[in-house]
Amino acid sequence: MQLDRYMTLCLGHPAHGYYMSRDPFGERGDFITAPEVSQIFGELIGVWLASAWANMGSPTTFNLVELGPGRGTLMADILKASNVMPGFGEAARIHLVEMSPALQALQQKKLGASAAWHDRFAGIPEGPMLLVANEFFDAIPIRQFEKRGGAWFERCVGAEGIGLTPAALDGIQGADGDVIEFAPQRSQIAEEIGERLVSQRGVALIIDYGHLQAAPGDTLQAIRAHKYVGVTECPGESDLTSHVDFEALGKAIAPGQCAAITQRAFLLAMGLEQRAAILTAKADAKTREILARVVSRLAGEAEMGNLFKVMVATSPGMATPYPFGKI
Repeated sequence: MQLDRYMTLCLGHPAHGYYMSRDPFGERGDFITAPEVSQIFGELIGVWLASAWANMGSPTTFNLVELGPGRGTLMADILKASNVMPGFGEAARIHLVEMSPALQALQQKKLGASAAWHDRFAGIPEGPMLLVANEFFDAIPIRQFEKRGGAWFERCVGAEGIGLTPAALDGIQGADGDVIEFAPQRSQIAEEIGERLVSQRGVALIIDYGHLQAAPGDTLQAIRAHKYVGVTECPGESDLTSHVDFEALGKAIAPGQCAAITQRAFLLAMGLEQRAAILTAKADAKTREILARVVSRLAGEAEMGNLFKVMVATSPGMATPYPFGKI
């Protein structure tokens, strides 16, 4: 079967899918996302969203949308921090796009009855929108093609693991040994976001690990218990992800309406170090050590800081928000 079909079954099968019946986050899970590293991450996102809402003219009601909200940690921190902007919380209508019943239960426990849940983005009602997606697009299935002997082959999954089948990729250049990745489902969701931004005034903030310019490379990976495993080693028991091609993602949303920078640049511009310094001044030695690790983990050049990118997409005619294009 094609790789994207394999990923879809492994991650989203109703009975055996990785995300459908477990909490994969945290030390006891398989990986840790930025909101679980520290509430500072969500606080800075919340302040950014509150500012974006004000720049939209402070609509009296708007859809506050999160794609793939995990445990609900990021949204909870966003709502706490956004209280700095009077009226934001009262105007927000929270909509969460989540396919996992297990994670929906965790989100409901954390956020209560204040949110509405949807299986897909298309279910979000019309209206002004602020959207955030943190580590959502990396888990969208991909297809891979490898060039051998001057011809392209598609990587597929069979009984003996990953093999190759002939593929017709007209006009695609590449050298022998190159691997290229396409994410049709990722592009489809991005196009839906772009269409919504055209029809309804809004801003989208997308955070994920990946690259700013499209380039060949095999980025598919499987993680279980915080360790890399083979892609076909533990189907349904490991997380399958790939690096997000932000150039392709931006083109799918809308050319000219997107800008992207590193997570390091975004968080430092939003005051990560200043916020940590305020907390450090009131902390004991152990907490100061934890805060130093948090800053390093979120923004360190050798950690999440440069690997993760932050993209903004706006409705036509809206100015590019700070700090995009300002650094």
